[in-house]
Amino acid sequence: MLKQLFDYVQQLLFLGRDTQKNQEDIEGLRRELQQTNALIIELSHKLERLNEREQYEREKLLLKVENTLLRFERLFPPPASRFEEAEVK
Repeated sequence: MLKQLFDYVQQLLFLGRDTQKNQEDIEGLRRELQQTNALIIELSHKLERLNEREQYEREKLLLKVENTLLRFERLFPPPASRFEEAEVK
């Protein structure tokens, strides 16, 4: 009977210790999760800024190409009007 009581008390103490350890572990995991969430949010913002920058670069490149084409078109003489084409035929 005394042995059973000792076993129950010992088991109760071990359960208390294990519960305390689990609570500490849970707190550590919560801190890690908060840090991970903060990093994910930071990466998300960086990715958004990168996408915006890439979009601006594409727009800038498109404008450069358009500008080059317009400069190139100015090198050619203006097209003949339809009236002049009819007279030539």
